[in-house]
Amino acid sequence: MPEQTLTLDSVRADLAEVLYLEPEDIAVEDDLVDTGLDSVRIMSLVERWRAAGVEVTFVELAERPSLAAWWELLSTRLPR
Repeated sequence: MPEQTLTLDSVRADLAEVLYLEPEDIAVEDDLVDTGLDSVRIMSLVERWRAAGVEVTFVELAERPSLAAWWELLSTRLPR
């Protein structure tokens, strides 16, 4: 199975899926904890994105819970 390439839209879609929201309901600057994000959901996303070839840790995401901050971090680690 080929690795998926992460994009801002795919990260938003993954996040919406674990939060049971529509992607358009998540603004890039939203505090994701306020939208229902918890540690179990963060770990689920970490595993999903690691499977896509992006090395990221739970702590890195938990320290900055916004889509904008996550994309800033993830986009620097995309597989070449």
